[in-house]
Amino acid sequence: MELRSIKSPEDIRNLSVSELESLAQEIRSTIIGTVSKTGGHLAASLGTVELTLALHSVFDTPRDKIVWDVGHQTYAHKLITGRYDSFHTLRQLGGISGFPKRAESPYDVYDTGHAAGSISYALGLAKARDLSSEDYSVVAVIGDGALTSGIAYEGLNNAGELRTPLIVVLNDNSMSISENVGGMSKYLTMLRLAPVYRSAKAAVEKMLDQMPSGSSTISLLRRFKGSLKHFLLPEAWFEALGFRYYGPVDGHDIGGLKRVLKEAKALREPVFIHVVTQKGKGYSFAMKHPEKFHGPGPFNAQTGELKQEAAPPSYSRVLGESLVQFAERNPKIVAITAAMADGTGLKPFKEKFPERFYDVGIAESHAVTFAAGLAQGGLVPVVCIYSTFLQRAYDQIVEDVCLQNLKVIFAIDRAGIVGQDGETHHGQFDISYLRHIPGLAVMAPKDERELINMLWTALNIDGPSAIRYPRGSGVGVPIADAMAEPETLDVGKPEVITCGEDVNILALGSMVYPAVEASTKLAGEGISAGVVNARFVVPFDTDAVAGLLEKAPVLVLEENVEDGGFGELVVNTFGGAGSRIHKMALPKKFIQHGSQGQLRSIYGLDVPGIVAQVKILLT
Repeated sequence: MELRSIKSPEDIRNLSVSELESLAQEIRSTIIGTVSKTGGHLAASLGTVELTLALHSVFDTPRDKIVWDVGHQTYAHKLITGRYDSFHTLRQLGGISGFPKRAESPYDVYDTGHAAGSISYALGLAKARDLSSEDYSVVAVIGDGALTSGIAYEGLNNAGELRTPLIVVLNDNSMSISENVGGMSKYLTMLRLAPVYRSAKAAVEKMLDQMPSGSSTISLLRRFKGSLKHFLLPEAWFEALGFRYYGPVDGHDIGGLKRVLKEAKALREPVFIHVVTQKGKGYSFAMKHPEKFHGPGPFNAQTGELKQEAAPPSYSRVLGESLVQFAERNPKIVAITAAMADGTGLKPFKEKFPERFYDVGIAESHAVTFAAGLAQGGLVPVVCIYSTFLQRAYDQIVEDVCLQNLKVIFAIDRAGIVGQDGETHHGQFDISYLRHIPGLAVMAPKDERELINMLWTALNIDGPSAIRYPRGSGVGVPIADAMAEPETLDVGKPEVITCGEDVNILALGSMVYPAVEASTKLAGEGISAGVVNARFVVPFDTDAVAGLLEKAPVLVLEENVEDGGFGELVVNTFGGAGSRIHKMALPKKFIQHGSQGQLRSIYGLDVPGIVAQVKILLT
């Protein structure tokens, strides 16, 4: 059966194993061909093709529920659940999402782009099923990288205690985005060697069974065999939590997967199935460099080379390289990330200062409290986390860092609109959840040079601070001199770029350069629009803004949700909506996926949008 003819999983349930294997190859070709044009999460989805086919063959979806963790691994799932014809629109504006979306398909039961919530969510579904006296299976598919996150253990612990039928499938490919770290990674490696332990156990049990036994001997042997199991079989940890353990299972053996899944489905208890897969399976370039092909942009499918246009270095790279420079001067600087060493630009720091670099896994809450302890111990921790993921550590930012006024620096990557990853990944809330915390300085650079100076400033002031900066390339300003001789900024003070007679635009971070360009266009139409680079969200320089208001109305620009944002702070400080202050920001809604340029245009946060808004407020 050809992939194009499959409209639902019902179409694959009577296929033979060999037919499913042929289908798996066609699915891989389709994923590679599409992602090479659209970009997307390639390697993880290539690794779960056989697992996806086995799951949908055994379970009666959508009546049975498959809860995918994160969603990086769901492209095969999308292709066989009615989305083949729209798959070419993957991650494009108006097209299908790169993650599971309930609004997109009844086969998607969990909108997710953050790791480790699948077990808790699936357990909730299972208990809802029980209390409603319904009868269907619930399966959570979680990656081994997600098992570095605390919520995964909370879900496992609760599931084992509740004892409701639930199947957890661990997709173990030894990777998250970067190579996995920590004790759980080592433990799973031991589990992969479990057949060796089982062979030893079987040999000993055979010997014991051949021994003569009275009643006392039988009792002794039973106790001994129980102890032997815990000694020889490392999966006893999962069983101690209340799960029946199966594995390791070859994640590319469809027949073997179907047998295990059928047996697990028949059990009326929590089951943990350990499936071993290869990230990038079937595409040699992705198998060789799974981290490179975790979430690539468009690439040449024949050569594996990414299609990259010449561009200035990314903000992530500038942050990472400047941190290396500053760490050479200050041995107390340490860097922390949550499974995102490459994404946050910290790979050079890791290579230069391995003893001062900490990848804590997908554990943002721990990362922040760990940093607090390091700061209390006299070090200067820089915590590099994407804006959308830092949300997971809000309590720790408040209680463990800011309440104690500890010198922890938050380098908040991917602030604002991020593009095709969409709703779960846009960094649209960080100003709103940070600016009200006492003692926390919040900055946003207009370009890569200012990012360097803000990092230097943060390193040289007391107390906690945060720097938010956008995804993607900088604007192209020279940075060598800033690296060599960084400037300590006057905390809280904005930068007046030009003064306007008709209006002054108070722009924050990524909005500064569009504001400057808009000012130039307005000048050509006879409108005098000044531009002020806010630099700091807090502390907030009320005197500087009061001076602007005396001269002309003020338009505040930011790439953050309007509610709780910088514009709201300015308006509230100077008399609310009745004042001469106007604001442009993202609306209070979850932003769809699309390119950064497309989305900024939709919400007016580009040059034409700014020009139009200035004209409106001056009429």
